[in-house]
Amino acid sequence: MNSVDQHKENLMRELTQVLKDAEDLIKNSEQQADEGFQSAKNKLQETLKTAKKEIQHIEEVAIKKTKEAAQATDAYVHENPWKTAGIAAGVGLLIGLLIARNK
Repeated sequence: MNSVDQHKENLMRELTQVLKDAEDLIKNSEQQADEGFQSAKNKLQETLKTAKKEIQHIEEVAIKKTKEAAQATDAYVHENPWKTAGIAAGVGLLIGLLIARNK
């Protein structure tokens, strides 16, 4: 399992825990039990903090991977300009044919 998948799994676990904690919070708020309410509220806040950190980390990893892919694409285009132009022309022709066919 790669790092992104592991973080996705952690995020899902945290979000599931948030839902469970929110349900506990609602149950305790209905009963107005001060100690139970505060405990559930604190647990919910801690779970939300952890989930936010996981989301931020996943976002950072996704941005890093996107930048790496863009750099690799840029390098390929610079190393193979004629191949890239041929591929772009072929894709453009294909799209043009599909558009003309649908009219």
